[in-house]
Amino acid sequence: MISIDGSAGEGGGQILRSALALSMVTGQPFRIERIRANRDKPGLMRQHLTSVRAACAVCAGEAEGAELGSSVLEFTPGAVRGGEYAFEIGTAGSTTLVLQTVLPALITASDPSTVVLSCGTHNPHAPSVDFLRTSFVPLVERMGPRVGIELIRHGFYPAGGGKIRAEITPAEVLTSFEILETAPIVSRRAAAATAGLPPSIAKRELAVVAERLGITEEYLTIERIDDAQGPGNVLSIEVERADVTEVFTGFGERGVSAERVASTAAKSAQGYLVAGVPVWRYLADQLMLPLAMARGGAFRTGPLSRHAVTNAGVIERFLDVRVHVVSGKDDACCVRILS
Repeated sequence: MISIDGSAGEGGGQILRSALALSMVTGQPFRIERIRANRDKPGLMRQHLTSVRAACAVCAGEAEGAELGSSVLEFTPGAVRGGEYAFEIGTAGSTTLVLQTVLPALITASDPSTVVLSCGTHNPHAPSVDFLRTSFVPLVERMGPRVGIELIRHGFYPAGGGKIRAEITPAEVLTSFEILETAPIVSRRAAAATAGLPPSIAKRELAVVAERLGITEEYLTIERIDDAQGPGNVLSIEVERADVTEVFTGFGERGVSAERVASTAAKSAQGYLVAGVPVWRYLADQLMLPLAMARGGAFRTGPLSRHAVTNAGVIERFLDVRVHVVSGKDDACCVRILS
């Protein structure tokens, strides 16, 4: 049984989610202690419990210590099974993080799967559905599987109430890839959506983005959401290249102006454009695990986040690979999976 310190490195819930995903993929059981010890509310919260229960369902696994607030968990996986699954978090916790827990196992399962997840879809502390669909999933599909993600209903923090559906057609073998060159930009787009809030908020956000990033009016979109359970606002900026699309997201918050939300998101996009690398920090973190499953691949990115470095350490505990990082000029680095 692999032993993991849940407080190591970044010390958040990603250590648990990556361990669950890799345990299902490899068939290796693990024990994790000091779960989320570095957080204000340590231990398992509902979102993390849903990930554990989802993992158990997908592979007929067994979990000891799967309780709210638990700081210790033992997980023993069984055989991964495709099929139809539905999971509800019960809070505004992120549906995308639960999906990312089971997705690695399901893209290599023997049968297709449908996964329906309910609660938060746009959460400031998790990848948005837009990021998964536009940035992450196309690269996963380059490896062989087919993954379709449908946003059925928006779920903003703190009300939740959202729903997504993922249709997954697995591949017998994952094919690795490399993204080392920075292809020319094909387009820059931005969309602002509001639910239960004045549409003027979206207009103000897009005005800032247009000025900061030089996006013309035909590539700006305003969306009004009528079926959300609570108010919310999300701004999504896309920078599309021939081989990869990066997504930068801003979320409206009480007491934070639309201009500040837009400026923060635009600043993130500008940082990516100035860096001149094909892959930015959030996507870099997400790509490590599927490429490690393929036993190869490489990409060039900016400085690795602490989150990514921690994730690399968990990957190396389960798979016979090395996440090799070579730093270059201007803080850029090359991440290569070596087997």
